[in-house]
Amino acid sequence: MSFTPVTSPGLKIGLLGGSFNPAHAGHRLVSTMALRQLGLDQVWWLVSPQNPLKSDAGMAPATERLQGATEIADHPRIIVTDIETHLGTRYTIDTVHALQQRFQGVRFVWLMGADNMIQLPRWARWQELVETIPIAIYPRPGFTLKARLSPTASKYRSAWLDHSDAALLPQLAAPALCFLEGPQNPISATSIRKSAATGPVDKS
Repeated sequence: MSFTPVTSPGLKIGLLGGSFNPAHAGHRLVSTMALRQLGLDQVWWLVSPQNPLKSDAGMAPATERLQGATEIADHPRIIVTDIETHLGTRYTIDTVHALQQRFQGVRFVWLMGADNMIQLPRWARWQELVETIPIAIYPRPGFTLKARLSPTASKYRSAWLDHSDAALLPQLAAPALCFLEGPQNPISATSIRKSAATGPVDKS
């Protein structure tokens, strides 16, 4: 299973990257809320071949992760793709540059949970990433306040939008960041894998 998205200039597209090992309802919640609050035309789930910050131990095959993500997404405007594999990129910043070059005229927004916002300084060339693509952050239980007070938030404080202006984010040049609002889902891929090791798990 492999899919390269088709798009056109002027569309507003959110990018949600990750291993999706496995995909779950939390990914879908972030995506549907981003579609609504940012006025996006699509959200792409970028199923990575291997997250540089994670061990490959316990990593399901890419085809399995793609299939699972497609089943969980179940939405006409959430596109599951392994385009990173075809681009040959390893780091998020390289993926973003490649997508911006390949789909010129598309307004991309990077989507992440508040937990990843806290970890952002561990990402390769993270400051370049913030200054390359607008970023929307979705609340996660136990992480949202820490994300708002994080070094990244402080460094780019002048680039933050109020939530009431979230729909403007895709139109702005980076750096531009905004916290989204909405219900929070505590589920994580890690917890699903741990539960699967001891018995059936409800992914709803």
